[in-house]
Amino acid sequence: MLSLVIIAGLLAFASGKPCDTEGSNRELSLSLNKNLLRSLETQEGLPNPSVHLALRLSDYHNLAKESAYLNRLKSELHNDIQSSISNSQSVVGLLALYTLALKSSCYDLNTVTFTVSEKSETLLTHLKEQMEDEKEHIAFSQRPLTNYYQYSLGMLALCTSGLRVNNHVSNKLIKAVEHDHFNHADSESIDTIAMAGLALQCLKESGSHVQNAAELNTALGKIKQKLLASRGTDGHIGNEFSTGLAVQALIAMGSHVAECAASMEAMRTGARSNTYNNPMAISQILPALQQKSYMAVKSKQCLNEDDTLVLEPIDPVVVLARESKVTVMVEVVASSGAAAIYSVDAPLGSSLLDALALLKGKHVGFTFEKESSLWGPFLSMVNGEQARQSDRRYWHLSSDGTALSQGVNDFRIESAQKITIKNTSY
Repeated sequence: MLSLVIIAGLLAFASGKPCDTEGSNRELSLSLNKNLLRSLETQEGLPNPSVHLALRLSDYHNLAKESAYLNRLKSELHNDIQSSISNSQSVVGLLALYTLALKSSCYDLNTVTFTVSEKSETLLTHLKEQMEDEKEHIAFSQRPLTNYYQYSLGMLALCTSGLRVNNHVSNKLIKAVEHDHFNHADSESIDTIAMAGLALQCLKESGSHVQNAAELNTALGKIKQKLLASRGTDGHIGNEFSTGLAVQALIAMGSHVAECAASMEAMRTGARSNTYNNPMAISQILPALQQKSYMAVKSKQCLNEDDTLVLEPIDPVVVLARESKVTVMVEVVASSGAAAIYSVDAPLGSSLLDALALLKGKHVGFTFEKESSLWGPFLSMVNGEQARQSDRRYWHLSSDGTALSQGVNDFRIESAQKITIKNTSY
């Protein structure tokens, strides 16, 4: 009888600590935190609000560096968003991440404004207006102006900022879950499912009125089921780069140890083998490994924070030239279905972006252009043909038939292979 009581007590203890596995793994978290902090000094382009958000949600801080990065967000990123808004561009996802980043630093959001046609309005007002535009677009086309990932992110930012989300806005996301509208090409987007889970869970916990509370609960149940069903034998949910957000969603929804343990271990294994060398990827797994989700910004206090994180000087890395080269076949499939095949000899270990640049330099008719994103550069035009979000098209990359989970600057050429670049609709 006593043993049954002890077992019951242990089960109760486990169920009271959602997704808690093997303690805090302090050393691994510290290592990731330092890698993310170092990326502030080396990253190109605009400051990344997702990186700042992860640093602020962490248990460990270098407050001086975080403050300096916040100032960059408020100047460089702010000006870029201002330009987009002035040009009537939909940037709901970036507005939402900017909101979450500022809130993670306990910044007064009411003091952040953008000006359009000499009219100044707050950041949150612009976010609400863009969400209304997205909602209206869904009403007649079944899809947002941007995508459901950004739409969910916008809802999450409004909710964590304490604003009431319009019933019609939230209902559109609930219906999208119900009707499986989160497909990307031929598969479901785990990132989008996870972000929708975070947004709807925040909505549920806020106590906001929704048109149908039962539908909200059903949607959350379906999201959780989809995330768990997408967990592979290696523990990753979707792939290694979607697992961080997926675990964040499971944590937010109160999932227990049995539902998260394998995915937590998969992230730890990936982190130890340097899978997550992209700052954006680290910014999504670090909160999850510390038992947190983006919903934590809602109650962030910014009081008595640890300020002991110090970056030790590191010895410069001497990169030895790798003489070996391998042949990379590059197939470009246009939207019409017409295909062109090229060949280039690329050094072992070079990035796919470097290999494409070498191919372009051969003057064999292959051309490409790239644009920047929070995940790094991506292909925007190949052989004179664009793949634009506004046209619901993108360049799908695969290696020997397997879709790439990394970007062109992160994927490394380690063997002879065939890279296919296909103009794909979604």
